[in-house]
Amino acid sequence: MASRAVGMRAFLRRGVLSLITLCGVFWAGNPLRAADPAAADPLFAEQLAAGEFAPARAAAEQAADAKQQEALFAQLAMAQAAVGAKRASLDSAGAIDDDLARSKTMSNLGNQTGFRQGGGVQPDFDSLIELITSTIAPTTWTDVGGSGAVQEFQSGVHIDAAGTVHRRLAKTDSDWLKELRQKAQNAAASAGSVRASSGLRKVSLTRLEREVQVRLAAGEPIEEDLAFLAGLQRVKYVLVYPETGDIVLAGPAGNWQRDAEGRAVSTETGRPVVQLNDLVTLLRAMRAAPDAAMTCSIDPRAENLAAAQEFINATSAKPLKPGARSAWLEGIRDRVGLQDVRFRGIDPRTRVAQVLFEADYRMKLVGIGLEESVPGVASYLDSVKLDPGQSAPPMDVLRWWFTMDYSAVVADDEGLAYELRGQGVQVQSENEFLAANGQRQHTGQSNDLNQAFANSFTQHFGELAEKYPVYAELQNVFDLALVAALLETQHVPDRVGWHLTCFNNPQQFAIPLASAPQAVESVVHHRVIKGKQIIAAVSGGVRLDPYAALRNTPPQKDTSGKLGSERDRVRPATDRHDRWWWD
Repeated sequence: MASRAVGMRAFLRRGVLSLITLCGVFWAGNPLRAADPAAADPLFAEQLAAGEFAPARAAAEQAADAKQQEALFAQLAMAQAAVGAKRASLDSAGAIDDDLARSKTMSNLGNQTGFRQGGGVQPDFDSLIELITSTIAPTTWTDVGGSGAVQEFQSGVHIDAAGTVHRRLAKTDSDWLKELRQKAQNAAASAGSVRASSGLRKVSLTRLEREVQVRLAAGEPIEEDLAFLAGLQRVKYVLVYPETGDIVLAGPAGNWQRDAEGRAVSTETGRPVVQLNDLVTLLRAMRAAPDAAMTCSIDPRAENLAAAQEFINATSAKPLKPGARSAWLEGIRDRVGLQDVRFRGIDPRTRVAQVLFEADYRMKLVGIGLEESVPGVASYLDSVKLDPGQSAPPMDVLRWWFTMDYSAVVADDEGLAYELRGQGVQVQSENEFLAANGQRQHTGQSNDLNQAFANSFTQHFGELAEKYPVYAELQNVFDLALVAALLETQHVPDRVGWHLTCFNNPQQFAIPLASAPQAVESVVHHRVIKGKQIIAAVSGGVRLDPYAALRNTPPQKDTSGKLGSERDRVRPATDRHDRWWWD
């Protein structure tokens, strides 16, 4: 009896010690309350007090209902954090399905342990720069007192400190850089690997956000598998699963590498992959300003156009002297000067904005014949034909701009599966009348040559996107914008209980920002036909208006039933919450 009494007293002392320990663990932000489901489970409390976290997690996973499971995981996370097991505590918090409860728990963890919050995804050029400066003329770089400098470069244009954009041409790679890319291309991509090719990869946005949230809270980098959405190359389907709380993007995917311009592209096709930062940028834009369009335009300045037109009129009275053509063109270029880059509805420092700008700029280079085209797409200047005695076209302003163009968005009967159909991008055109003061006046009309270029660019967009990946990047941006608008207009996040607690919070997920393009150098091209000088001046831009696209092409009902069947086939796994992508 005495032995039994001693044992009982020891148990009571252990119970008191357990309660005291638990109070110490949970007082910072998540105190135990009698109403908490975990408080009524003495075995779970014992496991936490003894540091037996593995069986405690198993108990949480087997909880009878969602609210009880949420409470158990939250208390497990706080207990793990109290003993310094930071990553384990974040994994436990990350197992909470309800994103509001998960974010609250992570906030409590941050308050107690000071976890560092991370930001968006930045490409890592540091290793490459270090390799260059340590192997190529190592004593000539600025870091050691020399004059040489090297910096990252991610696209076909360069923006200086004043916001002026300069055209940049890709140069031939050295052998070692080709070898570096070849190794990446030949990297093993076994079955089950995120780098393996897939005809239809599935990415759960809600699980993706959970994984990103945990890594940021742990101060860990967002690796490329997350940054590039598991190698997704285009969005074909949006699939909704209220029963598991998943919103799934599905499309072709595969291995990736960096191309000569720094883009992340498929190792098989060279097509750019879909990017997490672009997705988050567009989700925020669609939630912040419903019905707002995003635009980018490159506009010549009125006073400069007037000066150029006056110069052309003054110098066209008589034929140019032999050898004077270069100087004459330079005179036009100087007078046209810089053109202004303007954005609306989108932060010009984001990658999305810079994709819009670069695609527009390079489309205009193709249009006037300064960048190589593809068969079937002739530049405007090459299309001009003059009959005997016919005058050259006046120096009006040709306007070309990208807009969205999907043939259809198809939905199943329940609104739980959507398919995006069509290439999504088209080029439109207009001739603008140029007044003597340089003001451009809309005509609402496009002459045959102008319209022919726009039509041919649209018809051969796929070939152009293969040749110039920036057009495929524009296509990806258009897809993501349409997806973001579709989620909002169809109230999809509400249907699965998703609040975007991380993706819509700039303090948690900071999107990397670059220099904003403000002005671009003018380019001038000409053609001589029967002794007449043909000059083209171009304006235009990109108009990204996914809400209008959905209004013009509302979701159509899938009468075949195939879309619902596809949704059932793609159904997310329920046994692993950390599995955010699958094939």
